[in-house]
Amino acid sequence: MYALSQEVLRTDVSGMPLEWIDYRDAVRLHFMGQVAYSFGQTLFRLRGGTNARTGQRTVFEVNAIVATVGHSHNPGHLHHGYVPPLNNETLFRRDGHLCMYCGQKFPSSQLSRDHVTPLSRGGQDVWKNVVTACRRCNNLKAWRTPEQARLQLIAIPFTPSYAEYIYLKGRRVLADQMEYLLAHFPRSSPLHQRLSRVSGLQDLQDRATLETCR
Repeated sequence: MYALSQEVLRTDVSGMPLEWIDYRDAVRLHFMGQVAYSFGQTLFRLRGGTNARTGQRTVFEVNAIVATVGHSHNPGHLHHGYVPPLNNETLFRRDGHLCMYCGQKFPSSQLSRDHVTPLSRGGQDVWKNVVTACRRCNNLKAWRTPEQARLQLIAIPFTPSYAEYIYLKGRRVLADQMEYLLAHFPRSSPLHQRLSRVSGLQDLQDRATLETCR
């Protein structure tokens, strides 16, 4: 079993990813009759009260992914051209915590948001014009374009789809949740190649977590 901080992936009844919820929300949705089906590994096995008729204590299992009935609240599904909100946390995860200039990996505290075309030169604060940069490269680039600063981007910035954004918001995405989200990424998504390299490692980490929690 996993720690109660582990998030559950919620989808609509058609399987479109919606959001991350905690175990309390998952249990509430079940008892309100809003869960159409659930699948994936069992995250929690929660014990409830004692059944007055059978005298047995109820046990409730929460799976990694739950599909809910009702109308979809997926903005990416309802609005064509949906653009997820831009913030540093998801930006750094989009770029794998790599500086897009020197290619080195850094903790979030040593990273910053760089505007490829500087704001002072008409650039915008949008996904396709921002990259993750270490403080050294950001200071070196300053108000210039990469070409003027003689720096080269190692990857082209892109706007995440809604499913990609759900992945980027996840605090700890398990292997089966990652596999499910990957199936909803655009085929051209740069995240496919990066995540395929770490999916095997993630599966090993999930197994190690299970062994530790037993």
